[in-house]
Amino acid sequence: MYLVVGLGNPGRQYENTRHNVGFKAVTKLAKRLKAELLFKANLDSLSCKANISGSDVVLLLPQTYMNNSGQAVSSAMKKYNIKPEKIIVVHDEIDLPPGTMKIKNGGGSAGHNGIRSIISSIGSGGFIRIRIGVGKPERESQTGAEYVLSGISGKDKKEIGRCIDNACDAIGSIITEGTASAMNVFNKRDA
Repeated sequence: MYLVVGLGNPGRQYENTRHNVGFKAVTKLAKRLKAELLFKANLDSLSCKANISGSDVVLLLPQTYMNNSGQAVSSAMKKYNIKPEKIIVVHDEIDLPPGTMKIKNGGGSAGHNGIRSIISSIGSGGFIRIRIGVGKPERESQTGAEYVLSGISGKDKKEIGRCIDNACDAIGSIITEGTASAMNVFNKRDA
């Protein structure tokens, strides 16, 4: 069984921000799979079970806010007895330009508070990440936090939308073909 986690912040004011591309990707995947994300109080998340090419998956959107995402991930891991290497986390990445998506297996947080929370809560960085590029602030006066919590517009919206679709495809590829194979295909697409 895999746990597929989309990172973001709950609430309408965050819905269309760069920080919520993980939510967008997992929500789109749930629609593709005709699965309904419902609030589960014991997981403090929107969640559902689904099936991808014969493999059971749990889709999870933590409702704890980004900085505490690890609490929900840890609860789901325990409930479904899932190992870190079977967790796929989809999140925004300011170190990648809009229109770029990369799969990474394991590692540190690279300054991402949601990833930091997960590593701290589960005691391991050994999970798979799908990093959706959102770019960096163009104005020096804008902090990284202000930037990722701002809305997506113009050309970036189209590019990031394409990456959200690719992320859904990449999740299927990781589950059916393995992480290394998926990296070979998807990490070269936007290079």
